[in-house]
Amino acid sequence: MSETTPNGAEPGQANGQPSLRVLAQYLKDHSFENPRAPASFREGDSAPGIEVNVDVNARGFGGDQYEVELSVSVRARRAEDVVFLVETTYAGVFEIANVPEAQIEPILLIECPRLLFPFARQIVAETTSAGNFPPVMLDPIDFMGIYQRNMAARAEQGQAAQNA
Repeated sequence: MSETTPNGAEPGQANGQPSLRVLAQYLKDHSFENPRAPASFREGDSAPGIEVNVDVNARGFGGDQYEVELSVSVRARRAEDVVFLVETTYAGVFEIANVPEAQIEPILLIECPRLLFPFARQIVAETTSAGNFPPVMLDPIDFMGIYQRNMAARAEQGQAAQNA
C-alpha cells in the first residue's frame, strides 16, 4: 500500500520529515572468470579458499539524489591457482530528503549498502552456482562497523597530518 499526500508528494517530504527512497536499483558491472576450467572441476577434493572484498562508493546527482555502488569481489584459490573470480557492482539511486547534511554520509555508506546487499549476495550465489561451483553465500556485512573504522582511520590520518 502506498501513501501519498494531497499534493502528490511522498509522506515524509510534505511535512519536512526525513525520508529515504530507493528510486532505482540495478546491476552496474558483473564478471565471472573460471580460468582453469575444466581442470578446476577435477582438482582434488579440497574446497578452495575464499577471499571476499567489499567496497562502497557514493556520489551526488544534485538535489537530494545520490548513486551508491556496492562492489563485491570473490576470489577462490587452491594453493596459488585461481579457481574462480566473481566481481559485481550493484548500485542504486536514492533520494534522501529533509536530513541534516552531517547525517547524509552515514546514510549513504551504511543504510544504502545495507539495502543493496541482499541483491548483490544473490547475484554472487547464482553466478558461482552457474559456474558449476557451490553457491557462495556471503555472510552479512557490518556496514556500520566498516564506516566507524574508516572514520577512525580518517581521524588518525588528519591527526598525523597536523603533527607533521
